[in-house]
Amino acid sequence: MPKYRLVSFKICPFVQRAAIVLQAKNVDYDIEYIDLRNKPDWFLKLSPLGKVPILEVDGTVLFESQVIAEYLDEVEGPPMHPETPLERAKHRAFIEVISTALGETWRMSQAETKEEVDKLVASVRDKLHRLGEAHSGGKFFGGDSLSLLDAAAAPLLQRLTWNEEVGGLDVLGAHPKLGPWRDALQDHPAVKASTVPEVRDLAVELFGGWLGQQRA
Repeated sequence: MPKYRLVSFKICPFVQRAAIVLQAKNVDYDIEYIDLRNKPDWFLKLSPLGKVPILEVDGTVLFESQVIAEYLDEVEGPPMHPETPLERAKHRAFIEVISTALGETWRMSQAETKEEVDKLVASVRDKLHRLGEAHSGGKFFGGDSLSLLDAAAAPLLQRLTWNEEVGGLDVLGAHPKLGPWRDALQDHPAVKASTVPEVRDLAVELFGGWLGQQRA
């Protein structure tokens, strides 16, 4: 069995993707948390882009969250990607939509004015509506089994919920399937085990700009 070490920042949604896959596949791994505001030298030597996550596999370093998730899906069964090439391609394409929405969600939490927040909300709602339209209508995106796309979506839907709670925003109302999907993901054991217990408090503490003012 390979020896895995995941290097993480406690509130990073991209690290959470990899952790969800590891948890869903019942893979043993070590996890080490760093402070991205004070990156250790050993981490900078390992990470070509200076970002988390990195996954060490018997001493070999992998980086970029979706690359890590895809690797784990290839070597640790059962597969979490759809069986057919067309469905796999569709899932990979929507994972890119999710990644873009994650970036906008972070910017939403730091935007200085309500007008900036509203523009980001509108952009994210459009992407979520497209996800909702493509959703299977089952428990998860492609049906009743957790997929790599679900592992990517869980951190996004989680963080949007926190933004909504703090700012009184309506983001997940973009499509009726989003709330049940979010709830199913948050109830999944792999998602529950993918973060530290205090992740919401840590994330909300970093809200700046307009949302930071609403928190107070």
